[in-house]
Amino acid sequence: VQLVESGGGLVQAGDSLRLSCAASGSTFSITAMGWYRQAPGKQRELVAAITSGGGNTNYVNSVKGRFTISRDNAKNTMYLQMNSLKPEDTAVYYCNARNILGGSSWGQGTQVTVSS
Repeated sequence: VQLVESGGGLVQAGDSLRLSCAASGSTFSITAMGWYRQAPGKQRELVAAITSGGGNTNYVNSVKGRFTISRDNAKNTMYLQMNSLKPEDTAVYYCNARNILGGSSWGQGTQVTVSS
């Protein structure tokens, strides 16, 4: 499975962005997916996750109520709608997809920078 993120950029605090993660290859094998982020000098953290059918989602506390994860399996694409962005949301955002064999794939990352 290959994953390509898009949609990052430089925005001001309070603005919105929508990230996309397009999957290709053996997409039939994808199960749960998630968005991670890594800020400079910090560990990569799970921001949001979604089950294979999209029926269950979970979020890190710091983004609850502001971010929404979703997926369109017909388009092999996952999204992260980010509203009310804060400077502390600045990070490289990575897409992750797990597969039925227990492995996972990562995208190359997309930079999100929020200025105050």
